[in-house]
Amino acid sequence: MAISLNLNGQTHEVDAEPGTPLLWVIRDELKLTGTKFGCGVASCGACTVHLDGEPVRSCQTFIEDVEGSKITTIEGVNSDVSAAVQAAWVELDVVQCGYCQSGQIMSAVGLLSENPKPSVEEIDEYMNGNACRCATYQRIRAAIQRASETLEA
Repeated sequence: MAISLNLNGQTHEVDAEPGTPLLWVIRDELKLTGTKFGCGVASCGACTVHLDGEPVRSCQTFIEDVEGSKITTIEGVNSDVSAAVQAAWVELDVVQCGYCQSGQIMSAVGLLSENPKPSVEEIDEYMNGNACRCATYQRIRAAIQRASETLEA
């Protein structure tokens, strides 16, 4: 099935079978490997991308459901919010192994885009479901708080 995708602001024509997860089109067809495969059942968040500005799990988002939508991957996220999040990640040395971090960042950008000043509880609730094998959850939370402070300034 031929489908036209708006990915990171560019139009791409892809040929994929119905039921193909968006994740595999992004990684295998379009060769953007920042979006990671983690669990395949939308439980870990490693594959998080934005669909029309909302974080979604691309491993369980099917290609036929995204035509006409704006898809943003970690390679294409570009806003004041994403800049603040990425700067906080570096400043607070969040990354350990790094595998989950693109999904963590995409979720954090989604949170701060919706709620620029979240409480600790709101951060924990929103980020629940983003697994980090290295358990850097405290640093992730601190980085989101730091990014929120930067955006407020």
